[in-house]
Amino acid sequence: MALEEFEKEKMSNRDKGIIRMRSITNYVMGILLIAAGCLFLLPIPKVEDFLLKKYDAQLIKMFGIVCWIYGLFRIYRGYKKNYFRES
Repeated sequence: MALEEFEKEKMSNRDKGIIRMRSITNYVMGILLIAAGCLFLLPIPKVEDFLLKKYDAQLIKMFGIVCWIYGLFRIYRGYKKNYFRES
């Protein structure tokens, strides 16, 4: 069976439910990761005092940027819904 034929097949209700669940999970995780990135990047006095005593400021900012990038990727993956296609 060619890939084009696979894409034209109707999905079962179970597959549609799985796609919906994974998409919602990706959206929520993306939003949480972006919020965590904001927590690490924005100057919040209590968080800064707690983190800067233990870790390097540049390392914290890099981790915040990584959280933002991965959060955006999770939102994109939830939007594309490309779960059952193997390419």
